[in-house]
Amino acid sequence: MSIRYLLVMGFLFTLLGMVGWDQASPASLNVFPPSYHDRIGVYLTSHAISKPGVLKGVLAAVSEKKLNAVVINVKNMHGELTYESSIPLANTIGASSGRLDFCSLVTALHRTGIYLIARQVLFYDPKLAAFLGISGPWVSPDDERAVAYNLEVAQEVAGLGFDEIQFDYVRFPDEGELLPIYEQRYAAVNGFLQQARQKLPGRIIISADVFGRVLWNWNKKRIDPIGQSLEEMAACIDLISPMLYPSHYVEQYYKDNPYQLVSDALSAGKDRVSTPFRPFLQVFDRAIPYGMSLEGYIREQIKAAKEMGADGYLFWSPSCDYEALYRALD
Repeated sequence: MSIRYLLVMGFLFTLLGMVGWDQASPASLNVFPPSYHDRIGVYLTSHAISKPGVLKGVLAAVSEKKLNAVVINVKNMHGELTYESSIPLANTIGASSGRLDFCSLVTALHRTGIYLIARQVLFYDPKLAAFLGISGPWVSPDDERAVAYNLEVAQEVAGLGFDEIQFDYVRFPDEGELLPIYEQRYAAVNGFLQQARQKLPGRIIISADVFGRVLWNWNKKRIDPIGQSLEEMAACIDLISPMLYPSHYVEQYYKDNPYQLVSDALSAGKDRVSTPFRPFLQVFDRAIPYGMSLEGYIREQIKAAKEMGADGYLFWSPSCDYEALYRALD
């Protein structure tokens, strides 16, 4: 555990004391599981949460009622577990980093009323792939060894006090042609989520990140090599988080119209399933239309999400820089 992290925890507890949260008071703890509805949050890496400035900004936004949730990496794209794991395989492959002490961090953040979402990257796992002798960073969702390991991680994370586990990269690589030959891939993705639902405690909310294109009707054809079926995934989880980043779309119309992209995508998805959508919205500065500020770009996405009845929304910045977001939420 780094000196910087210990300093941040000291800062956090000092700040909690200043605003009146009593560390010893049982009344300050969550007695009942918090509702997952209407959550507005930001994504944080394990490194970002160790920076006092980042955490201070999040807590200020929470106190101002701009945010009420955070998404924290528990297993990232490097195959790292961002905490100290007791899983033998995690230690064998060098995945257990011990960077964060979630026992103290989760307790402290819960005292502020923050809803805590654990992001677990699944099948993009360079450490596990190397250990299994697989070339490249991916392990397959139909590899029983990869499935068992990730289910064990999810069960361990469930015991750390998080309110929700959010599975990311619950898919195959985005490569290959759009051909009707992917039935086994759909079955593998759905099978993992079904097992997770069976093995995780009932109090744990389960969500999954999906590509924005999964919401469109052509997804019903089951020709996408990533193996994500909206209807079948929705049946296994509590919430769907489509990654609706206008900058990632090929169509210039959608690149230039963040409101329309979010509106059209959520409309298409809601016509297909009743499971709530809590989309990820774009906060990073990429392909912003000429003449539009980043703050305006964010507001357009929020407006569309609200109008389409999204069950809250999450904000994604790879650098975890949310200053423009905080201004947009004023």
